Amino acid sequence: MIVDCIADLHGNYPKLDGGDLLIIAGDFCEDDWSSSILEFLSWFQWQQYKKKVFIAGNHDNWLKEININKFKEWGFTYLCDSGTEFEYYEEKFPKEDEGFLPGGNRKLKIWGSPWTLTFDGMNPHCKAFTKDSEKDLQSYVEMIPDDVDILVTHGPAHHVLDKTIDGREVGHGHLYGYLKYAIRPKLHVFGHIHESYGQIEYFTGCISVNASHVNAHYKPVNPPIRVIL
Repeated sequence: MIVDCIADLHGNYPKLDGGDLLIIAGDFCEDDWSSSILEFLSWFQWQQYKKKVFIAGNHDNWLKEININKFKEWGFTYLCDSGTEFEYYEEKFPKEDEGFLPGGNRKLKIWGSPWTLTFDGMNPHCKAFTKDSEKDLQSYVEMIPDDVDILVTHGPAHHVLDKTIDGREVGHGHLYGYLKYAIRPKLHVFGHIHESYGQIEYFTGCISVNASHVNAHYKPVNPPIRVIL
């Protein structure tokens, strides 16, 4: 099952190959002008995936005021401390499972949350869905279901692809603890910290993906990250 992950587009819209599931982890428009928003929505609509999921980021102030039911008309699933499911058909499981699980319909549970911690140096006009302390973010993290398969957040967990260009680790500590001790998704997709683009299996059995499309200088140089689940 093909999952393409991308975040932090900031008004840059690359050609995508299509697949099963497309995940965009926030910060997709160049600004909050209606023309920029419509450009993103038009691009998103034409991407060839069976399901398309996105969340907001700290640059997406417009999403605090929009009627999210409109997105259903465009064929998108917008998540804000909420979940969805993706059903797909699997011909067969890997060899180690062939004797136990026959092929057939499979279901992945997806949860999305846009909240991030503020940190020194953030643009004061780009603080949508942000909080100033770990305590303020704790309740949002604890909303994540125990049985989530794919977790989408705008920002990273602490220590996990969260290092800024000056060497600071600015990820969310409570999210780190939740991933380490409470939940075990197959995939965690995020962005926010442009200079830490990449993927790693930091937590056993969980692929962590920082899918930022732009680098620290807002240049669109990083390709989408494809994950096969």
